[in-house]
Amino acid sequence: MAANPMFNITYGLYVLTAKDGEKDNGCIINTLAQVTSNPDLISITVNKANFTRDMIDKTKKFNVSVLTTETPFGVFEHFGFQSGRDTEKFFPSQSVTRSENGIIYIPSCTNAFFSGEVIEQHDYGTHTIFIAKVTQSEVLSDAPSLSYDYYHKNIKPKPKKEVKKGYRCKICGYVYEGDELPEDYICPLCKHPATDFEKIV
Repeated sequence: MAANPMFNITYGLYVLTAKDGEKDNGCIINTLAQVTSNPDLISITVNKANFTRDMIDKTKKFNVSVLTTETPFGVFEHFGFQSGRDTEKFFPSQSVTRSENGIIYIPSCTNAFFSGEVIEQHDYGTHTIFIAKVTQSEVLSDAPSLSYDYYHKNIKPKPKKEVKKGYRCKICGYVYEGDELPEDYICPLCKHPATDFEKIV
């Protein structure tokens, strides 16, 4: 297991969490980078449309949980890549884990977490880059960090192929799309008659 949590940073996917008063919020981000190692500074890039970004802008504090290849798709469905002002990600009755700064981090399916205290921020078009001093960091497991490529290949559900309705030619595979195949129909590809077609079910 890597002793330094910084080793767990890759170009991957992370749960970003912030707190404003009694309200916690979070979303998925895909940019976390180490800026310097002495002191430990990290940067995150957050879409300005995210309410979590507004919380960080106000409080200057956040946590980042580094997701692993064991992360189920449900985590992405729950947090999403956008966080809304009226969307409750956490509830008072939930059993949650908080770091020293009082902000929630996600211990399951993560290999490390970082607490950041913003020292600089820069707005670029639709995004804000926050530069932060690491105030707490911890290795949680030795599971590999989740890359964007791994997410698309192994976690994100593949789109379901639309099944065509109609009749398929048993000779060449041509599909006639329609509720009824005319008795005198001739396949335009192999020129076989309607009797060589089967209904797609």
